Amino acid sequence: MAAVQWRSRGRNYEAELQRCRPEVALVEFGDYHPLKPIMVTDTKTRHGARKGSTSSSSSSSSSVPPDPLSSMLDGTDPLSMFAAASASETPAISRSASAGDLGRKRKEKEEEAVGADFEPWSSKRGEILARFTTTEKLSINLFMGSDRGKAPSPGSSAVSEKVRTRLEELDDLEEGSQRELLNLSQQDYANRIEELNQSLKEAWASDQKVKALKIVIQCSKLLSDTSVIQFYPSKFVLITDILDTFGQLVYDRIWSMCSDPRPLPDSFTVDDVNDTAKETCLNWFFKIASIRELLPRLYVEAAILKCNRFLNKSGIQETLPRLTAMIKGIGDPLVAAYTRAYLCRVGVEVAPHLKDSLNQNFFDLLGTFRQIGGESVRKQLALQRVEAPEYLTLYSPAISWILQCIAYRAPEPLLTEMMERCKKLGNNALLLNSVMRAFRPEFVADRATDFIGMIKDCDEAGFPKHLLFGSLGRSLACADPPESERLTILNEAWKVITKVRSPRDYVNCAEIWVEFTCRHFTKREVNTILADIIKHMTPDRAFEDAYSQLQSVIRKILTYFHDFSVLFSMERFLPFLDMFQKDSVRVEVCRSIMEIFIKHQLDLTRDPVILNAMLHICKTMHDSVNALTLEDERRSLALLIIGFIRMVSFGRDFEQQLSFCVEARATFCNLEPVLVQLIHTVNQLAMETRRVMRGSHSRKTAAFVRACAAYSFITIPSLSSIFSRLSLYLLSGQVALANQCLSQADAFLKAAVSILPEVPRSISVEGKLRSSESFLLDFTNNFLAMLLVVPDHPEHGVLYLVRGLLNMVQDYTWEDNSDAKVRVYVSALPLLAAMGQETYVYSVPKVDSNETLYGGDPKFLSEINKLCETLIGQILDHLKVLGRDEGTRRQGALAFSLFGVLLAHGDLRNNKLSQLAVNLWNLSHKHGHCEPRVSVRTLEFVKHQAQQPDMSHLSDTVQRLTLQSRT
Repeated sequence: MAAVQWRSRGRNYEAELQRCRPEVALVEFGDYHPLKPIMVTDTKTRHGARKGSTSSSSSSSSSVPPDPLSSMLDGTDPLSMFAAASASETPAISRSASAGDLGRKRKEKEEEAVGADFEPWSSKRGEILARFTTTEKLSINLFMGSDRGKAPSPGSSAVSEKVRTRLEELDDLEEGSQRELLNLSQQDYANRIEELNQSLKEAWASDQKVKALKIVIQCSKLLSDTSVIQFYPSKFVLITDILDTFGQLVYDRIWSMCSDPRPLPDSFTVDDVNDTAKETCLNWFFKIASIRELLPRLYVEAAILKCNRFLNKSGIQETLPRLTAMIKGIGDPLVAAYTRAYLCRVGVEVAPHLKDSLNQNFFDLLGTFRQIGGESVRKQLALQRVEAPEYLTLYSPAISWILQCIAYRAPEPLLTEMMERCKKLGNNALLLNSVMRAFRPEFVADRATDFIGMIKDCDEAGFPKHLLFGSLGRSLACADPPESERLTILNEAWKVITKVRSPRDYVNCAEIWVEFTCRHFTKREVNTILADIIKHMTPDRAFEDAYSQLQSVIRKILTYFHDFSVLFSMERFLPFLDMFQKDSVRVEVCRSIMEIFIKHQLDLTRDPVILNAMLHICKTMHDSVNALTLEDERRSLALLIIGFIRMVSFGRDFEQQLSFCVEARATFCNLEPVLVQLIHTVNQLAMETRRVMRGSHSRKTAAFVRACAAYSFITIPSLSSIFSRLSLYLLSGQVALANQCLSQADAFLKAAVSILPEVPRSISVEGKLRSSESFLLDFTNNFLAMLLVVPDHPEHGVLYLVRGLLNMVQDYTWEDNSDAKVRVYVSALPLLAAMGQETYVYSVPKVDSNETLYGGDPKFLSEINKLCETLIGQILDHLKVLGRDEGTRRQGALAFSLFGVLLAHGDLRNNKLSQLAVNLWNLSHKHGHCEPRVSVRTLEFVKHQAQQPDMSHLSDTVQRLTLQSRT
């Protein structure tokens, strides 16, 4: 190994750069220009022509090639072909469609009849079930089926016998073929109803149609029971689900009878229905007409109302008024109201255009309002211990639904008519509330003042006024009233809201009106609202039960106030935030504020009001982090805080910016990504100072950039991630060197070298353990590139940082069968070769590198050569070990890498070095593992270099470099 003598070849970087630049060649463009549009020849197949024959639809110059993408299509768009094929197959698909698909398509088309803006009943179902509950015990009558309910066998004799049997089965129901279940909880009751629904489907599937009808009749009878009146709306929802199922089964059955052999069109007429289907449909209506009790007869007929389409064109139009009139025979006003609601439900689905019947239904409902205050209702409420306000809320779903059906796409004069009818009924609060919620917000907003007058005249005993103002507020949140009336509206509403004693009722109403206030008024009015909310919710810590409403208030304010200087100047905003005492809720609120800030704060800020408030909010998020906090949550909070830090700028007041970073470091010490961002911010601050001073620091700015370096040097050790520390030490060292802080740069680089032994052999990346070698190699390569411009310390000897790094690399515990250490040695050789040049390839302005300090001193060059020879010896020893250990592929790759370094940086005029290069070339190709294309291109490069005047000595080397086949 002593025979290897290293000598770096002299480099003229400027001349090499000139040689690498592309040659300038004059081009006569003529008609050609790279930006000139290309004319593409489009070839299309003639319709009716032989396969392969084409006609040209356009021509171009023969010198321009056709577009390869267009030529591949041969003039035919594959998507168009696919669409045409699909269109031709559509009739066959339609003919083979199942009855279930047809039923689903019909249902979708019927839903389209009322439009997507119509809120369906299904969206209200869950709300009603959750709102109207009870702890009282419930009872239910279950149908007890008999064998006679089964369909007769195919061998049954006369039709008259069949009819008589089914009439007897219907009589069984009236004679008590049922049993009563008592003391059921609400959940048990719902489960029993679901069992009945399943029994209905099973009976229908097994062709027991009469049994199915009996189940539906029995369920309908349950709707006359108001013994647990608070539960009645939920009972209505559960039982009407069974009625809907029955109605759809009957309709699909008759439809399928008409769809053989070809399906019935959606817009069918009575003439398209065959006699068998008509007879079956009429049979169903006769069966229902034989039901003795009014309520089940009415409900079941309403359930199959749509089947009238099979009998005559005007069947639905004639039936709706008759059913509407029949409801007048129901004595209980609550039962009657929900019966009308169900009829409206069915009516709006099958005949949304028949608004007259819907309107009549509602007007009849208004006539029953006098019964609500009657003697029978009062006795019933007293017996069940139900207060009048609670009883009135039971009507709300039914009335709201009826009014929604009436108000859907209704003209504005209808609202005026409704308001007049409300006045005639003494401004009934329940009715007025439903009217405001049913009609379009624009109509309500235009008459907001009139509604306020009507609300004032309402009797508060039955329905609280704050609920009415809540409904009005919802409309005003969606539509704007006349500008001249807005302040009056707000004052009148708040006079009522602020007098509400119950904190829960108060905050429910106040939350609605906050949006109206934010939409139309300034921070003064919003601040007044916040102060009033604090006043009402602070006593007895009432805010603890209203976090969702208070969060909604914050969201609405943030929706309309994006200027945070205005937002935080509200005196009551931060005290309002203090009401969020629960940690999880408080953090969620702070998070929502930060998200809006980052999204809408476009300009950098130094406003002390914003900074103090945002620091308080960010500190709240930071302080919520503990040992149990998930990593994703930590990352999410850190990103929000980083977003805030990036928006802070004090302009040219760099010292104030540094002071802010010092305060932020103390505040956010538990979130490592925030500390990393603060270090980047301070480094950026130092570079900005350098830019302002144009690289020439004054005494003051020099002290400032040293303070920035001290900040980073103190902060980096607190990071737990070893690679974050390494990269930041290196980056901060580069910043310090750029600002002529040599001792600080030296300290950063020594700190980086000192922690290299701490790098673990494996690290977790996205939850998986991976070797850290690739990360460590990247870092050492960057570190070596940095060392070229770092001058040696006068007290530590020549190349002390390079030697320190190599020593650490040698002592590091690398993985078994790893070439990483030797690859670092190979990477160090170009650095040492560059250090031996008279002029370095790059430098730092106003910083004297070793080229200036040593000035080509022979002792310095001798030290470089000795170190290079030592490294080459270590590399060659490793190559010998690989040859003995059957690591031929690794040996070839490493030998080729070292050959490349010798070729680029070694002085091959030295015979021994030249011979070593040839030996490395042969070793890399010895076992055929070297990529032939790379070898060929490398050899071409060496030949090209040999033609240069100062590289003629390579000619002899080229003669000895041979390519070997893989055989």
